[in-house]
Parts: sequence; C-alpha cells; structure tokens
Amino acid sequence: MHAKYFPPLGAGLFTTALAIAPASADDFYRGKTINIVVGLSSGGGYDLFARTIARRLGAHTPGEPRVIVTNMPGAGSLTSVLWVASGAAPRDGTTIVTFNHGLVGDSVMTPERIRVDFRKFAWIGSAAEDLSACYMWHKSGLKTIADIKAHGAINFGQTAAGSSSDTLQHILRNIVGLTINTANGYPGSAEVRLAVERGELDGDCGAWAVNPPDWVENGKIYPFIKNAPAQTPDMPPGVPYAVDAAPTERGKAIVRQLIASTQIGRPFVTSPETPPERLAILRKAFDETMRDPAFIDDLKKQNLPWSPRDADAALAVIKGIVDAPPDIVEAARKTMNE
Repeated sequence: MHAKYFPPLGAGLFTTALAIAPASADDFYRGKTINIVVGLSSGGGYDLFARTIARRLGAHTPGEPRVIVTNMPGAGSLTSVLWVASGAAPRDGTTIVTFNHGLVGDSVMTPERIRVDFRKFAWIGSAAEDLSACYMWHKSGLKTIADIKAHGAINFGQTAAGSSSDTLQHILRNIVGLTINTANGYPGSAEVRLAVERGELDGDCGAWAVNPPDWVENGKIYPFIKNAPAQTPDMPPGVPYAVDAAPTERGKAIVRQLIASTQIGRPFVTSPETPPERLAILRKAFDETMRDPAFIDDLKKQNLPWSPRDADAALAVIKGIVDAPPDIVEAARKTMNE
C-alpha cells in the first residue's frame, strides 16, 4: 500500500449549527435503509468513499438504519444529479447522492448543458478534497510537460464532460499548450486505468488516491501536473500545481476558477425537499462519521485522503464558484469548450 497525505482538519470545517431533531424524527430511521447512490461506476474514488462512509454512517444515525451503496453511472454522474434536481429521487431523507464535483463548475460555465443550481440542493457535506493528477504510462518515456510538448500528441481517456480528468485535460490543452487526443465514453475511472494498462491510452488524469499501489511504488506512472498544492508522501516531489503551470496571470486566474470545486471533491447531497429535521439528522450523522476514529483509520488503510467539510463549508465553496467575476467565468467557459 502506498501512504497518503491526510491534511489536518482545519478550523471551521464543522461549523454547521444543527437543530436538535424532535423524538419523532429520531424514530424515523429505525428499521429503514439509507441508500447512498454513486453517480459513477464501482471501483473509483467516489465509490470507495461512499462504501467507506456506508460502513459507519448508520451507527451515527438515530435508529441505526441499514446503509447500502448503489451505483447510477451515466454522463459522468450527471444522470444522478438530474435525478435529484428533477425531484425523481426519494425526498424522504433515505437517499444520499454523491457525484463528480466538476459538474459544479460546469453548471456555471455551460448552464445550457448543466441546468442545475447546486446551491439549491440539500447539502450534507464533502468527505474530502480532490487531489487529482495527470500522468504518463512508463512505457511512453515521457515524464514532464516539456517532454510531452517535444513529443507531440498523446492519447488520454475520458468518462464525461465535467470530470476532474476532463477539466485537467482542457487546462493542459488550452492553457498549458499540450496536444491531447481524448477518447470519450468510458463509464468510470477504473475502465480508463484498464485501458492505460492495455496500451490503448498513453496516460490519464484522475484522483491520485485510487491509482493502484503497484503503479506508484514501482514507477509505472509519471505524474506531471496536479490540481491542488497538496503533496502526498508517495507522489514524486516537484509535480507542478496546475495554477503554477499556467504561463500568464490571467491564465492562473482561469485555472483557479476551473479547479475551485476540487475543494469539495467528494460531495454528498440529498433532495432539497427532504424534511428539515431529517436533513439535520443526516448532516449530524455525516459530521460525526467524518470525525469517527474508526472511519479515519479505514480511510488510511485504503490510502484515501481525509479533509472533510460540513454542509455550510461546502455551500460556501459553491457560492464562490457561482459568484466569480463574469469575465473569468467566460474565459473558463471558453477554455472548456475549445
């Protein structure tokens, strides 16, 4: 197993003022099942987080309901998001959805495609920031941005628009200046990694935590850019932060807007029509799960990062993305559409 960086829990991450639910609300979950719906296929980072949370969430919920995980892959998790936004998802507090955080920024830059206002969702919180990186497979011999520029076109895969991989590839292509051919349509990151191993792709961009330990420990991949300034013990030193890789100040501002949603890299929401007292219970159970030593230890065993945010902190990130200067939003939009 390769070790992961576990950032300290910063002040203010758990500041949500939760109302004390009445006894009737406490009784609601007794004998019930909470379904955590993952908007992507099994085996990826979102799925791993959901299943790790599911093992602990019930113990922190009054009535100790059963907690299960199901997958609803489609359009890079947009299918699951629209399921909630349309009102089709259960509205009684028994369903939680986790989705690709990149869709938040995409909803601002391409509202004609992502017609969702994430501020209106009932936010439960975020389990961790997203530390994603782009890497080249070792057989390519390419290790740095300069190597790739000198080489020419490379082939990467893609699950859907709005994913971390999609955002980083657009940054590399339209701001950093690399030539990338993207093969679309993979249902999840696990399938992309298999394609890399088979030699169909030259590399990939995605969550660093879910890369196979063998890849990292035996030098099978060369990371050359990352979407956060954090450094993990197993990531080679000197991997450029995407903001720093931008050649101009304006380019840096555009990149910041594009990767802002990484701060809520593993989001969890429920229907906005969930009764307030049940939403309060879910938020409190989520926050307690995030602080549970057994949960934190479980993350470490799976090499998953720990940097949670409560509902208020997650919403603050959303509002920052939505309220960004219009000219930067427009420039980011063009970056993602060229």
